[in-house]
Amino acid sequence: MNIFRLAGDLSHLLAIILLLLKIWTTRSCAGVSGKSQILFAIVYVTRYLDLFSNFVSLYNTVMKIVFVGSSLGTVYLMYMKFKATYDHNHDTFRIEFLLLPVAGLSLLINHDFSVLEILWTFSIYLESVAILPQLFMVSKTGEAESITSHYLFALGSYRALYLLNWVYRYYFEGFWDPIAIVAGVVQTVLYCDFFYLYVTKVLKGKKLSLPA
Repeated sequence: MNIFRLAGDLSHLLAIILLLLKIWTTRSCAGVSGKSQILFAIVYVTRYLDLFSNFVSLYNTVMKIVFVGSSLGTVYLMYMKFKATYDHNHDTFRIEFLLLPVAGLSLLINHDFSVLEILWTFSIYLESVAILPQLFMVSKTGEAESITSHYLFALGSYRALYLLNWVYRYYFEGFWDPIAIVAGVVQTVLYCDFFYLYVTKVLKGKKLSLPA
């Protein structure tokens, strides 16, 4: 554990809280991509299959439970409880175009050809592109609510902070994971345009909009 990983985890937790608060307090899923949330749920379920078989620490176990539970809970809120408010018409990204290549890549490039390791690798690759349906939806609608923008910024910050975590671990521990690092770079790059617009518009009180 180091300051960058802790800050990344807290940023990730903040993103989840912001999203759930947005849905629960407004009783609406408007502006939120259900397809991105399905992908994130798949990410955490496949990554943390070792939840009860590989104990690292209480902190690690609690965070795993939070990520799995909150992702499944978000999917439930969007597709069950507040289904009537979900914008199917704008959430049209074809997620099979992400799932199939990622599945193939995880079979070809992994640390060990075992079920848990392949699923872990699959989750890392998938997380790097899971936000694409949400960004596509924002681009298609032309704008995003402030709370949705804050959620995206916190989520993007989490991954950027994890890159700093990898840099820290390389220099001070001599450890590095090329799969996690490359996937993290890809994910951070996808957020770059959004980060710029967030700083230049949302923080100045303007509504965020992405080019269609």
